Amino acid sequence: MAFVALLLPVVAAAQFSVSGKVTDQQTGQPLPGATVSIANLQSTVTNANGSYELSNVKGGNYTVLVSYVGYQALPKSVTVRGSMTVSFALMHSNLMTEDVTVSATRASANSPTAFTNLRKKDLQKNNLGQDLPFLLDQTPSAVVTSNAGAGVGYTGIRIRGSDATRINVTLNGIPLNDAESQGAFFIDLPDLASSVDNIQIQRGVGTSTNGAGAFGASINIQTTTRQDTAYAQLDNSAGSYGTVKNTVSLGTGLLGGHFTVDGRLSRVNSDGYIDRAFSKLKSFFVSGAYYGKSSVVRLNVFSGYEQTYQAWDGVPEDSVRKGNRRYNELGYINRTGTYYPNQTDNYTQNHYQLLYNQQITPKLSFAGALHYTRGEGYYEEYKNDAKLTSYGVTPAIVGGDTLNVTDLVRRLWLKNDFYGVTYNFKYQPQNNLNLTLGGAYNEYRGDHFNNIEWTQQSTNILPDYEYSRNKGVKKDFNLFGRIDYRIGQVLLYGDMQYRHINYSFLGYDRNLNNVQQAVQLNFFNPKVGATYLIDDHNSVYASFAVGNHEPNRDDYVNSSPESRPKSENLKDFEAGYRVRGTNFTAGINGFYMLYKNQLVLTGSLNDVGEAIRTNIKDSYRTGVELDGRVRIIEQLSWAANASFSANRVKNFQQYLYNVDTDNTDLYAQYGKTNIAFSPSVVASSEISYHPIKNSEIAFISKYVSRQYLDNTSTESRSLNPYFVSNVRLGYSFSAFSIKNIGVSLLVNNVFSKKYQSDGATYPDLEGGKVVNYNYWFAQAPINFLGSLSLRF
Repeated sequence: MAFVALLLPVVAAAQFSVSGKVTDQQTGQPLPGATVSIANLQSTVTNANGSYELSNVKGGNYTVLVSYVGYQALPKSVTVRGSMTVSFALMHSNLMTEDVTVSATRASANSPTAFTNLRKKDLQKNNLGQDLPFLLDQTPSAVVTSNAGAGVGYTGIRIRGSDATRINVTLNGIPLNDAESQGAFFIDLPDLASSVDNIQIQRGVGTSTNGAGAFGASINIQTTTRQDTAYAQLDNSAGSYGTVKNTVSLGTGLLGGHFTVDGRLSRVNSDGYIDRAFSKLKSFFVSGAYYGKSSVVRLNVFSGYEQTYQAWDGVPEDSVRKGNRRYNELGYINRTGTYYPNQTDNYTQNHYQLLYNQQITPKLSFAGALHYTRGEGYYEEYKNDAKLTSYGVTPAIVGGDTLNVTDLVRRLWLKNDFYGVTYNFKYQPQNNLNLTLGGAYNEYRGDHFNNIEWTQQSTNILPDYEYSRNKGVKKDFNLFGRIDYRIGQVLLYGDMQYRHINYSFLGYDRNLNNVQQAVQLNFFNPKVGATYLIDDHNSVYASFAVGNHEPNRDDYVNSSPESRPKSENLKDFEAGYRVRGTNFTAGINGFYMLYKNQLVLTGSLNDVGEAIRTNIKDSYRTGVELDGRVRIIEQLSWAANASFSANRVKNFQQYLYNVDTDNTDLYAQYGKTNIAFSPSVVASSEISYHPIKNSEIAFISKYVSRQYLDNTSTESRSLNPYFVSNVRLGYSFSAFSIKNIGVSLLVNNVFSKKYQSDGATYPDLEGGKVVNYNYWFAQAPINFLGSLSLRF
């Protein structure tokens, strides 16, 4: 006995492996892609033969848990005294899962495309109040920015240099991008991350999806899924610039073996780093589901309200250079020297989603959704010396004098309805073959109208005088088919999509009369690829995809048939290598994105006098993306990624407004220049150390190289490179009846780097010389957010 007692510490300190195979209990067939985890210490997925291996396991008693879609999770208690084999035979679940809802538009583990998966716990570590784009900042090729400077309010994300109008965003497979402007406004759904289960980010064209084509990337979000245990959770955060976040989440768990109800209520307030850039945000999320043996029905009802004082014009460059990085000139009233207090954006968006999954046969499943979104809101602003004739108002006679201009307050309104249906059938006649047929029909109706709320001088107009109104109607239909077929070690992939768009809008005809117009577009987007599985841990892949993208509302409304731009076309070539091990995963992906007729601003005016985007015949993005994660020791891990790219426009013509002649003229023609807002290097790093159980110290870094504000590669119209670092501290424990108490601290820009992450430029010609009017979005110096989370 004394010998055994002496031996136990040696056994506990030794490192062993746990390996085995996961199979279907009925058929004995291997289950590739099953998740195997051991005591929350490490996890892995089974390979093509259903095999797994967990290495560097210390001796001791553990619970090994295996889970796989459509099967009952199976835990096993094991005592590790040496390397051992533990196999699992899983039973089909009595309840249908809902993963099929989004699987049709997602890349699988061996898909020949570049993607990143984020789990709920990955998001929650940083979810202390900043908007969703900031939670995606550490993913490859991503650059995020905040108008207010501290991550709350209007935020944005670019992936491979493509902004939100070219990133396809779906929520449970339902398009989130605005149908007309094509932007994705996460501010309309504050604290959405608290109701998200997982996210997949695809770079490049990616797989077929619903909504506008992915012209640089796609973000596929899945909200709350089944939680079997009842819970209540309170999340409260507070930090710099008056930032406060309060979230209450509740869930019933599985009731009667079939029903669940989950709910969330949130508010986020912040003064913002920039002067007069406050945000007052509210949201709720309610979800009820029924789980049957072969079907799942889920109803999601959620809403967001935002009021923000606008900082979307940025800070003038000369103000930044003088040291005032927070100056916001928007809303300035010349005559009184004060600022208009209600220079705000106000918007409410309500979402309704009915999701249905059905296992028709063991080999055939169906997923469908009905959805409706109602949005309503306005932007209010003060205008100095506004011309009355520009607002359809007859100049008033005051004291014998004709009043042609006046200060006024106007509201720019938008009321829109978006509704439709999405669906997909998934057929798997055999283990090596997967067929998917899906599509959607969506309709958007947007009412745009503008009112005058107040005038400084009497103009004899009625209250809420409406001076303009127009309607946009967009009908979007798509149909796609997808096949995954495995032959030995080769996985073949094919994806074909047809998309039809009918868009009606108020625009100019050939005689420059403003009348209702309509355009119809038809797109065919094919995708093919292959993955070669070298062995259980290594694979290589290559793919080719075509994407087409329609012009946005402004392109159509502010042009006539003679000057309307063409649709954009992208041919995307991708190739890469992946390695997956127990303590090390890595990948390298090369891409070449060849654009035809990419739309860019030139500075010129079209035949109706509006600033236009024009089609550039040839442009491209090419580069390489690297990402990896390594567990150095049990307590220490390092994740990093880096993107190196060349982003070029060929034969770009720049037009500038000449103040002296009141004309817009061709100023210069360039052979090859950098695409605006497309840094050549983007790199991220996160070093995570766990000194004791349930604790973390993370050091997070981000580098972004120079970004040009236009397509001329002019350094005086660019953003300097920046390197910023954050520190995240976290610790969780349980006490009394509280299942989990989580305390965390996020210190952003810990070295107080002065930098700008976004901007705009408006150069013109004055006295024969180019004068730059640059506006920068200055980001906050060192700032913090602290959080306390209680889960019952």
